[in-house]
Amino acid sequence: MTRPSDDQLLAVLVDMVAARTQARRLWNLQRQGRIGTVAPIDGHEATVAATAHALDPSQDWILPQYREPLALQRYGPEVLDHYMLYNVGHPDGSRLPESVRVAPLQISLATQIPHAVGLAWGMTLQDEAGVVVVFFGDGSSSEGDFHEAANLAGVLRAPVILLCMNNQWAISTPLHQQTAAASLADRAVGYGINGVTVDGNDAAAVFDAVDEARKRALAGQGPTLIEACVYRLGAHTTADDPTRYVPPEDLEAARRDDPIERLEKHLVELGLWDDEIRSAVETQALSRIDEATDAAEAHPLRAEALMDHCLSVDSPRMARQRLALLSEAEL
Repeated sequence: MTRPSDDQLLAVLVDMVAARTQARRLWNLQRQGRIGTVAPIDGHEATVAATAHALDPSQDWILPQYREPLALQRYGPEVLDHYMLYNVGHPDGSRLPESVRVAPLQISLATQIPHAVGLAWGMTLQDEAGVVVVFFGDGSSSEGDFHEAANLAGVLRAPVILLCMNNQWAISTPLHQQTAAASLADRAVGYGINGVTVDGNDAAAVFDAVDEARKRALAGQGPTLIEACVYRLGAHTTADDPTRYVPPEDLEAARRDDPIERLEKHLVELGLWDDEIRSAVETQALSRIDEATDAAEAHPLRAEALMDHCLSVDSPRMARQRLALLSEAEL
């Protein structure tokens, strides 16, 4: 097992702070009516950022759900640029450049998990190095797509890491109403794959778990189901009111174990972090997301762009629809 270096943890913390700073800007943009509904990342930053830093962007794929993109910027500036295009409703936001191994975010629960297993299997068939990491929540683990994909992954010994972000809530449904299992990672036994539970607020522990799972996958030892235990520190989305169902004492306890504050304390003790550095990171993060927002709002929109990125070649019906859109645009 390879422990992350202090420099790696510093890079992870920079991405964590930037992600939360930008998430707050997104909340304000949504309230201003400039973007659509968003899912805040608060409380999930350590797991997402540490995972991205444990991977190789030139080889490994990431398939996010809907909460992760802000903490995946290690994979390139295009991640934020296209995320903002998505948030303003532009079709170009649903496809990143081929050089960026991050799939578009997914709203429908668990549907990205079979895609991840298929992608990993395809990489194996083509003797392509690398692994696939797919993020999903505890609510998604109750969906059939998860169970079917996990079973197939085990049979194929696909180089995939199933990373379940267990934030204790499937929107307003608490975990104990979803499963009687003591741990979501225990489900791995039924699929014949490796299962690990990790403290998702501990960036170093997450890095270790992902690094170990990656090594196992590259060595042909098959998939790993990682359950990262965190707590959702904010609303499920900007359309949610968590005060109606989250016990305030539980939320307060979770805030005392804030993943950012935990890693900050460690790096302050090492002399690698202070208030001045954090302020500079926040300033740069705000400048970057404002730049991406302005670019997204000014991005040209063609009438037929709605039909782009659906299929590699338009079906006959899509071709007719594209022509109809073009004709209407010329009127």
